[in-house]
Amino acid sequence: MKVEGSVGLVTGGASGLGAGVALSLLEHGARVAILDQNLDGTDALVDQFGDSVSRHQCDVTDPVQVEDAVWGAAHLHRRLDLLVSCAGISFGKRVISRDGDPHPLDHFKKHVAINLVGLFDVLRHAVVAMAKNEPSDEGERGLIVNLASIAAFEGQIGQASYGASKAGVVGLTSPLARDLALHGVRVLTICPGTMDTPMLDTLDQETIDSIVSGNVFPKRLGRPEDLGNLIIHCMENTFLNGETIRLDAGLRLGPG
Repeated sequence: MKVEGSVGLVTGGASGLGAGVALSLLEHGARVAILDQNLDGTDALVDQFGDSVSRHQCDVTDPVQVEDAVWGAAHLHRRLDLLVSCAGISFGKRVISRDGDPHPLDHFKKHVAINLVGLFDVLRHAVVAMAKNEPSDEGERGLIVNLASIAAFEGQIGQASYGASKAGVVGLTSPLARDLALHGVRVLTICPGTMDTPMLDTLDQETIDSIVSGNVFPKRLGRPEDLGNLIIHCMENTFLNGETIRLDAGLRLGPG
C-alpha cells in the first residue's frame, strides 16, 4: 500500500499514540480522519495540513456515533485505506480490594466495551468501506492495525480488566485476517510496551527510569513516532498479515 495519497482513519487520534500516528501519516502524504471523544489539541494539525485532516467526534461505545463517524469520514475523503485503532482506557484495580471487596463488575465491562467492543464496532464499518476500493496490483484494498498491549501477554497485578480486553484484541488478529482475505484487507495487531504518553505525565523521572530499566534495549520510553514509523512500514510491506507485533524494546513485564 502506498502511503502517499491514502486515507487513514485513526481512533483516539487527538492525543497520545493516536496523535503520533496521525502526524506520521500526514508527514508521509496521507490524509487522516481523526475519531475521538475529545478533539481538543487537533487544531495544530489542521493548521499545518489543512484539508488533509478531518475531525469526527465519536464515543466508540455509541454505535450510532460510530456508524455516523466512520461513514462520514469515508464519504468526505471518498475512500478509506487504513484503520488504526488507538482509542482505549487503562485503569488498575485488584480483584479483591484492601477492604476485602470484590472487583467492580462495571470496571471490567467498561474496559471491554471501549478497548474491544468499540474497536470491533469501528472496524466492522471501516472494512465495508475498504471493500469498495479498487484493488491494487496485488489485490489489496485496505489495512487494519489494531493496538493492543504487552499486558495482553503479561498483565500485571491490577490489570485483569485491561489485560483481558487487550488479549481479546490479540485474539481477533488471525480470524479477522482470514475472514477479510477475500476482500484484500490485511489485519495486524501492535502491542506497545511502556510509551511516552500523557498517561505518564504524573510520574517523576525516578519512576520512569525504573519502568524502562526492564527494557532490553534501548533504555527509554517508546515514542509516538516509533509507533508511527512501524505503521508506515506495515502499510508498505504487504507480506505482513495476521501478525501480532510487540513494540517494546524487548521488555517482559513482571507481576508488578
